[in-house]
Amino acid sequence: MTTMMDTPLFEALQARASEFIDLRRDIHRHPELAFEEQRTAELVADRLEHWGYAVERGIGGTGVVGKLVRGDGTRRLGLRADMDALPITEATGAAWSSAHPGVMHACGHDGHTAMLMAAAWYLAEHGQFSGELNLIFQPAEEGGGGALRMMADGLFTRYPCDAVFAMHNMPGVAQGHLLLREGPAMASSDYATITLDGVGGHGAMPHQAVDPVVAAASLVMALQTIVSRNVDPQQMAVVTVGALHAGQANNVIPASAVLEISVRAMDSGVRRLLEQRIRALVEATATGHGVQARIDWRPGYAVLVNTPEETALARQVALELVGPERVTLQAAALPASEDFAFMLEQVPGSYLQIGNGNAPGGCMVHHPGYDFHDGNIVVGGAYWVRLAETFLTPP
Repeated sequence: MTTMMDTPLFEALQARASEFIDLRRDIHRHPELAFEEQRTAELVADRLEHWGYAVERGIGGTGVVGKLVRGDGTRRLGLRADMDALPITEATGAAWSSAHPGVMHACGHDGHTAMLMAAAWYLAEHGQFSGELNLIFQPAEEGGGGALRMMADGLFTRYPCDAVFAMHNMPGVAQGHLLLREGPAMASSDYATITLDGVGGHGAMPHQAVDPVVAAASLVMALQTIVSRNVDPQQMAVVTVGALHAGQANNVIPASAVLEISVRAMDSGVRRLLEQRIRALVEATATGHGVQARIDWRPGYAVLVNTPEETALARQVALELVGPERVTLQAAALPASEDFAFMLEQVPGSYLQIGNGNAPGGCMVHHPGYDFHDGNIVVGGAYWVRLAETFLTPP
């Protein structure tokens, strides 16, 4: 099967690659946390305007949308990239390392932005399509729910889309390899803080106290039975107790214990079941140990579900672009979460991964040693160009 790796599209992007690598590294050097992406948003908006896009700033706080209309086509496409960084101290040692202590682009959003910007330039200069192209640069993907904020601010009302797509890098997979998946592709994420209130006392006289530590320990073990005994073994689910705080001294029974829990599922029904069982076990354990329980349940991101027709198109473009040896048509689902899931609840579309290669030490995203692979700017940019031209080509 012939591919497009040696076509004028790749040649044009490769000729401008240094410009977009410099852009990526500039964004990397100046990372901004959720809803603080002012500098990044201005870089994006200014260039889009220079290339002829109609640009709107400030959607959902710091989001940017660039619209380009060609021909008389009626189809409307959205392509989304995220812009925010993480509260992590960088340890890459790269010349373009973060200039802001305690903040870094540890998830590659600098690269995602650069890939879409490379495509934006090409589509403005050379794009062959008929319809409306909406480039969505989203803030606050890292737990801030920037997608929800943009939608609440009228994203899809002002920029209706017939389909929407997004791409994320994946360390440990060969650089430039494309991974697609139809159906549930990333997990939901919910969080809970459980407080167990007992009666404090002297460690030598436990009969005069009501020990919340014992109740907490029992609850930690009970929670482990939910996935193994309540969830269908063919379904994915995770219940993790990430923190347990209680007391400060070895001879004092504290008055309370606090557990922090992360909950993930790949199915909305399983997601509801997990919450029901966690609440039931908390109440039963508290009653059994004579303590009082308080649950602060915080819904997070939804299950990310890629729709069939849009994923079929995404696969077709991938195969034509890089060839079957560099494409995984039905990749494994990921237990991580992504707020692009909320966009897919409103608009059909698909979310794919692009291999980031093996970084020194083999680190994953959200690691102090992570960095985006600059070679993906051309591959990812070319993918967005071909997807846009294919989707917006009249039948």
